[in-house]
Amino acid sequence: MSRIWLPPEEYASSVPKSTGFACVFFTDKDHRPVQLRATYSRAHPWQFPGGTMDHGERPWRTAQRECREGTGIEVEGPPGLLASVFGLPGGDLPFSTTGCVFDGGRLTDEQFRSIVLDPDEHDAVRALPVEGWEPLMPPQDFARLEAVMTARLTGTAAYFDSWGWGDS
Repeated sequence: MSRIWLPPEEYASSVPKSTGFACVFFTDKDHRPVQLRATYSRAHPWQFPGGTMDHGERPWRTAQRECREGTGIEVEGPPGLLASVFGLPGGDLPFSTTGCVFDGGRLTDEQFRSIVLDPDEHDAVRALPVEGWEPLMPPQDFARLEAVMTARLTGTAAYFDSWGWGDS
């Protein structure tokens, strides 16, 4: 049986489209997750430092760039993957979302105090015990936080496929 290969343009139009993001997970010296409050999303108010991949950019570089732009923190390598995150299209976005959460380690008090937020994107930074985040986040976001924290504690990367930009 011979295969018929589609021309690149036809193949590209036949497969799902996806956006990519990458972020960095930090805890403070007391192992409390650190998150930033987004100014642009009421549905997902608390987030890890990170953002959308640029064309031609690899996930680790995205995480480093976005963390630097969003907090002023320079994250060194090598990258340690804590979670792979996937979300189906939903809300106003017609594309699925695929992301990587990398381990940024523990921040010292000085590093935490030195965080400089981009006011167009974030207006607060907090470090809270895991259970302290639950009332501040939608259930799916809290489940992602728990999965990432478990991955950090166990050394086994998480696969989280129920995340999205919808209302829940």
